[in-house]
Amino acid sequence: MQYAILGLLIVVVIGFFVLVWKAAPTWRWYHLVTVSITMLLAVLFIFPTAGALKSRAAWHQIKEKLEVRAEKAKEEYQTLKFGSLTDPEAGKGVVALNHELSVISVEAGRVWRSLELKNGDLKGIVLANTQPAAILPDDAAAPAADAADAAAPAAPEALVPEGLIVYGFAERPVPNMNWQLPRFYLGEFRVISSTPDQVTLQPTGKLEKMQQDAITSMQAGQWSIYEMLPLDGHEIFIAEGSTPDENHLFGRVNDQLLADLFESGVSQETLNSYLRDGSQATPDDPPLSRWTRVEFIKKHKIQVDGQRTTAATDGDFFDGTGRALDSRLQRSEEDEVSFNVGDQLVLKEEAANELIDLGVVKLINQYYIRPLNDYRFVLRRIRLRLTALESQIQEADYQKSVLQEAIRATEAMLTSTQADKLKLEQDFEQTEKEKIAIQAYHDEIAGRVEQTRQELVRLYNQNQQLEQQLETIHKTIKGRMDALTMAP
Repeated sequence: MQYAILGLLIVVVIGFFVLVWKAAPTWRWYHLVTVSITMLLAVLFIFPTAGALKSRAAWHQIKEKLEVRAEKAKEEYQTLKFGSLTDPEAGKGVVALNHELSVISVEAGRVWRSLELKNGDLKGIVLANTQPAAILPDDAAAPAADAADAAAPAAPEALVPEGLIVYGFAERPVPNMNWQLPRFYLGEFRVISSTPDQVTLQPTGKLEKMQQDAITSMQAGQWSIYEMLPLDGHEIFIAEGSTPDENHLFGRVNDQLLADLFESGVSQETLNSYLRDGSQATPDDPPLSRWTRVEFIKKHKIQVDGQRTTAATDGDFFDGTGRALDSRLQRSEEDEVSFNVGDQLVLKEEAANELIDLGVVKLINQYYIRPLNDYRFVLRRIRLRLTALESQIQEADYQKSVLQEAIRATEAMLTSTQADKLKLEQDFEQTEKEKIAIQAYHDEIAGRVEQTRQELVRLYNQNQQLEQQLETIHKTIKGRMDALTMAP
């Protein structure tokens, strides 16, 4: 193609000069010079013009590609910022996530993460900030510099306000994740001093032995401190991308996340309560965890606000019937909520049963919902239980020492009694021998006595006979003597 264009150009030039040669007799010299120079310049500028056109075509293609990419980037930006209404897999946008994060931040308070433990002294625990300072972008650096020139530099703020009560957690790496999370509760502390780079904490009360060991041994190397104790919830343990369905009220529970977080530190019963959260209820579930999904078959109104209003500092959020008392929870327009036919609602089992008995709703499904933990009261209750157990342990140790002393005295008594028993056994054996000997001697004496008695009886009988014989002889002699005396 290039050679054809070049050949055509040569033909045009030759034809031009032929025409000029033909017109030379009738044209003036300046006509010929002007036309020739114009032709030469036209031929000369064809090549840069062609290069410019080629470059323009290439840049035009790049421009079209960049416009397509810019349009796609705008769509991605809109999707990232606001989410996608047509693609459910795109997830929530940054605006929605920032709103959720702000809600969580308001409820959870301020958090300071990745603080490095510098010493293990319980009287003054020093934590250093290891996170780098935030770097301003270029477009924000200039106004900041102008503001710094206009006003005197402010004093650096403390890392954590002094006097603040905070809650410490030891950070540990989580399997299959690239960051560390709080895994061990270290206790409640008061900020006694703070600088922009480090903070010094002091326990507000006596720490448990495990907490003391973790701090003094420097095993808790990385800390997170919270202005408020973390809040419990249901959605935080739901698998990403999971959606609620008929069998899962909140969505599918991320069992791998629970296994990584809890490891072997909880009982199987507690782990099952997290795994079953939002699943269908069973007859064995406690009443506190049984919730019911109902559908309204009639129009109905339910009063949700109490008769009085309390401030946030009062602490009374609900009355005894569950109606809202806190002004932040109460409805602005009216204290009743209206339900139309077909509306569905998840209620506690006893409340659902009342509506079912009224004929207002029909049963759809029953779910097991894990009761949430208020860690302020849970930790306080655990501490009270540990204190009570410690007292019971001390009492048990005292009783154990008393029993051990009694056992020792009993064993000593048993030892002495054993010696006495041995002597008594020996005496018993000797006594038995003596008894046998005495019995033999007794039998012998008894035999001899019997023989003597029999001999005495024989002698007695013999004496009786002799006495009778003597009596007879005496009578005979007396008779004879009387006869002799009486004879003339």
